[in-house]
Amino acid sequence: MKIYDELVRRGLIAQVTNEEEIKNLINEGKATFYIGFDPTADSLHVGHFMALCLMKRLQMAGNKPVVLIGGGTGYIGDPSGRSDMRSMMTPETIQHNCDCFKKQMERFIEFGEGKAIMVNNADWLLKLNYIELLREVGACFSVNRMLSAECYKQRMEKGLSFLEFNYMIMQSYDFYHLFQEYGCNMQFGGDDQWSNMLGGTELIRRKLGKDAHAMTITLLLNSEGKKMGKTANGAVWLDPNKTAPYDFYQYWRNVGDKDVLKCIRMLTFLPLEEIDKMDTWEGAQLNEAKEILAYELTKLVHGDEEATKARNASKALYGAGDSSLTPSVTVPAEMLVDGKIDVNSLLVLGKMVPSKSEGRRAIEQGGVTIEGEKVTDVRATVTKEQLEAGVLIKRGKKSFNKFVL
Repeated sequence: MKIYDELVRRGLIAQVTNEEEIKNLINEGKATFYIGFDPTADSLHVGHFMALCLMKRLQMAGNKPVVLIGGGTGYIGDPSGRSDMRSMMTPETIQHNCDCFKKQMERFIEFGEGKAIMVNNADWLLKLNYIELLREVGACFSVNRMLSAECYKQRMEKGLSFLEFNYMIMQSYDFYHLFQEYGCNMQFGGDDQWSNMLGGTELIRRKLGKDAHAMTITLLLNSEGKKMGKTANGAVWLDPNKTAPYDFYQYWRNVGDKDVLKCIRMLTFLPLEEIDKMDTWEGAQLNEAKEILAYELTKLVHGDEEATKARNASKALYGAGDSSLTPSVTVPAEMLVDGKIDVNSLLVLGKMVPSKSEGRRAIEQGGVTIEGEKVTDVRATVTKEQLEAGVLIKRGKKSFNKFVL
C-alpha cells in the first residue's frame, strides 16, 4: 500500500488543496514538508503526538521533514482554539523550550545531512522590518477574509488583540520563507490551522506567481489531539520528569472503548491488517487493545524497558502481575510529624490529586483506599512503621502508589 493511501486509511487526512498532486509527491518521496510547534512549554505533550507520528511515517517513506519551532511566533501566540490571550514569554524561556523540544523530537525523527532539519522562525521573523512587511506581505491579505476565519471568529466576542491578529500573517510568511529557502513544498497542520495554512499557500502564489507549487493538508484529529494532552490532573507530557512513564502508560490504558481502535490506527505503527482484525473486538478484548495501545506508545516515547515496566506495574494493580513492580514513591522523613503523615499529603506527593482540596473530596467520596481498606476520615494518617514496610494507597481503580520511607 502506498503511503498516502495508508494515511487515509488510518484516518489522518481531512482536507487537501490538490489531492492528486499531493498524493504523487508523498508516494514518490518528493515532499519536503513542515509542521510547526510553538514552544509554549518546556515539553511536548500527547496533543503533539499525531504530528510527530505523521512526520515519522512520512520520513520512513522517503520524504523530508522540516520541523519548524515557533521561536518567533511564540512572541505572539496562536489564538486558535483559545478563549483568552496567551501569557507573554521571555526570550530566554522561549529558547529553553525550543531546546527541550528538539531533544524529545529526536526519538521520532532522524535529523542530519540529507534527513530532517529543524529551523526556528525567530531567525527570520525577528529580523523583519515592520513597514516592509506591511507593504510586501500585508497587501496580500484581506481583513474581511481573515475575520471570517474560524480561529478568529471564536475570539471576537471576548476580544482579539492586534498582536494575535498578526499570527496568521506570521504563519503564512513562515511557509513563504521555507518554500524559498528550503524548497518546502507542503505543510501539515490541524484542522484549526486550516485558514492560516491557506494563507501561506495564497501568499506564495501571490508573490511568486500561480505556477508556484505549495500544498496544504490538515490532519483529521490534530485539534482533538491537543485536547488529548489535558486530563483532570493537568497535562500528559512526553518528558518523563513531568509525566512518569507509568502514568503515561496508564493514560493510554484508560482511553475510552470507542476511541481505542481509532487511536491504535492513527498513532501506532502496527500493520493495518493486524489492526483491522481488532475491529470486531469487544468486552474484555477491548482491554487487551488498550494494553496494546499503551505499550506501543510508551515504547515509542520512553523505550522498550520503560514500556515493559509500566505494563507489568499496571498488571500488578489488577492482580495479574508482579506486585513488586508497583510504582513507588519515597516519602521524605521531614514530612512526618510525630512519626505520622496524613493520607491527603501522600495523595498530593504521589501526584494522585492536584491539590489537598481535591484529595479531601476524593476521601469524602469514598474513592481512596489503604491496603484495600476504604479511608473514611479526611484526617487519616499513615505511620512511620507502615511506610518502612511499604503502604499501598489507591485512588479509584486506576491511580495507585506504594509509599515508602
